[in-house]
Amino acid sequence: MKNQKDQNSSSFSSSSPSLTTKLLNAQYHHFLNLLSYSLILCCGIIFGILLHSSLQDFSSTSSLSIQRISQLFLVNSLPPPPPPPSPPSELELDGLERFIKPPEKLMHDMEDEELLWRASMAPKIKNYPFPRTPKVAFMFMTKGHLPLARLWERFFRGHEHLFTIYVHSYPSYNQSDPEDSVFHGRHIPSKRVDWGYVNMVEAEQRLLANALLDISNERFVLLSESCIPLFNFTTVYSYLINSTQTHVESYDQLGGVGRGRYSPLMQPHVQLHHWRKGSQWFEVDRDMALEIISDRIYWPLFYSYCHHGCYADEHYIPTLLNIKSSLNHRNSNRTLTWVDWSKGGPHPNRFIRHEVTAEFMENLRSGGECLYNGEETNICYLFARKFLPTALDRLLRLSRTVLYF
Repeated sequence: MKNQKDQNSSSFSSSSPSLTTKLLNAQYHHFLNLLSYSLILCCGIIFGILLHSSLQDFSSTSSLSIQRISQLFLVNSLPPPPPPPSPPSELELDGLERFIKPPEKLMHDMEDEELLWRASMAPKIKNYPFPRTPKVAFMFMTKGHLPLARLWERFFRGHEHLFTIYVHSYPSYNQSDPEDSVFHGRHIPSKRVDWGYVNMVEAEQRLLANALLDISNERFVLLSESCIPLFNFTTVYSYLINSTQTHVESYDQLGGVGRGRYSPLMQPHVQLHHWRKGSQWFEVDRDMALEIISDRIYWPLFYSYCHHGCYADEHYIPTLLNIKSSLNHRNSNRTLTWVDWSKGGPHPNRFIRHEVTAEFMENLRSGGECLYNGEETNICYLFARKFLPTALDRLLRLSRTVLYF
């Protein structure tokens, strides 16, 4: 029995170290596994952090690239930005002066519609809050060069602060007057004009509108290239500035050259009893000039229906003033420009050198009877036409002894 116990004890003793070794090995392997898993986890975390940072950088770079591409596309597809506004000039900072100083240059890029709109602006207060010397606007309608310019130069000399000049010539005319001439730089932007067509009235409106841009202009005279003055500047200026009436010829004429030119298509705004006829060569004040360029009721009717034997330059303004009673009662119903229709036909008589005598000129100056500011006078015409260039030398000689300038 004892021997059996000893054997069992011996067997247990020999197997104990082996069991301990196994336990130690098992713990060691478990530790190694934990260490491996920990290393793998740490590597995974580090790799994840690095990958996340790389993705963020890539996303940021990609977004920036897309944004830059989009900006480049927009820049190429949109129109270029407007240039920065120029700094205000000294004139613009002067307040009232910018409204009262006349344009330094008559040439501009305004279309007719823009020009008429700009010129139609007028103050309601009639009293000017600044010193104002009223001027006379002399508006010449020509084909090109003024053939009688030397006579007009002598007429204007010494009175530069009392007048302004506006010349409407054919657009093809591109010559300029000498720098010492009163006509230098006085041509306005013009368009084609044909005798007997409505564009003749458009040229008149263009002249009036450009002249209205100068707030100093108070009276407006329409003249042709064949017109001459019959008196010196002082007499003409005083006559116009002191007149209480305007001078637009307007009368009712029966027959084919009067009422026969009326078109019923102008009804209801223009009736037959409104229809008037008169000379194209007018003289008006500022209020009447504003009405002529601002009319948007009657002028379109004349533009559309006054054709083929109806001459708008003879009918539009006389008819307009007859309709506008507020203007008509201030009109003298006579022209200040003498012309000779005694030979008949569509055009008046023309005068050459040998017809221009001292006696002839004296008759033009004082050969009529009319009313001026309600009183009788024999000075009824301040201008005359049609004088050919061949008469210039004779006119220059008579200007000192008969015309007194």
